[in-house]
Amino acid sequence: MEVEALKNCQKEIAPYIHRTPILTSETINRMLGADVYFKCENFQKGGAYKIRGATNAVLQLSDAQKERGVVTHSSGNFAQALSLAAQSLGSKAFIVMPSTAPQVKKDAVAEYGGEIIECEPNLRAREAAAQSIELDTGATFIHPSNDQNVIIGQGTAALEMLEELPDLEFIIAPVGGGGLIAGTSLAVHYFGKGCKVVGAEPYEVDDAYRSLLSGKIETNETVNTIADGLMTQLGDQSFPIIQQYVDSIIRVTENDIITAMRLIWERMKIIVEPSSAVALAAVLSDKERFAGKKVGIIISGGNVDLKKLPF
Repeated sequence: MEVEALKNCQKEIAPYIHRTPILTSETINRMLGADVYFKCENFQKGGAYKIRGATNAVLQLSDAQKERGVVTHSSGNFAQALSLAAQSLGSKAFIVMPSTAPQVKKDAVAEYGGEIIECEPNLRAREAAAQSIELDTGATFIHPSNDQNVIIGQGTAALEMLEELPDLEFIIAPVGGGGLIAGTSLAVHYFGKGCKVVGAEPYEVDDAYRSLLSGKIETNETVNTIADGLMTQLGDQSFPIIQQYVDSIIRVTENDIITAMRLIWERMKIIVEPSSAVALAAVLSDKERFAGKKVGIIISGGNVDLKKLPF
């Protein structure tokens, strides 16, 4: 079922997304003593991988559902992705965003045709506002990560990678709400050849690491991390997949993240957001494990607030 879903999804979303490039850096390879391949979703439409899952989710709707529109709550990349996906597929997107969301992100959502509804900056307010819109408009709620169609869509980044590099031994992806790593682990399970999926997560928001240890979904007391895209927690759709198919999760410090982000900017000359740098930070912090291996890293996005660079 999931094999077919991944293949069908890849075919169906192809007209609406970019097949992003895979880049390498000889300098980084030398530093790590490994062959590292970066899947550059920072070049994706909307600036991040999330357009994949958003597009797949909207494609599954009936014409009547598309007519009524879609709704989500997101302060970042999924807000932009769902707005763009809905616009491309002739639907309307209602986006609940916290009042504290950066103006640059609000502007991007508006540019993609999303209708922004502001709320207080907490999860309860976001969920209540989204529910209210659902009731008022009949719009279909699409969760940024905890949705099977979204998860399958996000898995197509790893699927593309494995088509070009079938002998990868590891794929590393950042972990926030778990949609990307769950989708990645499904793609690797069905299409990889002995490849392992490793998650990367900041110490400051290590709920996924703790969830794998405890066997239940853990929460974070604080979200004090530069990796703003990874502040969300796992859901009941993503967590069982992660439990089954993810090999392990590596935690990294805030300094590790900044170092990795700077390294990519300086050496590869590409813009990545802090959440993306977490994956390279994980490999840098555990060099022995990856030495001599072929390692894929998913650069999840490049939506950076240039006024808040950490260097």
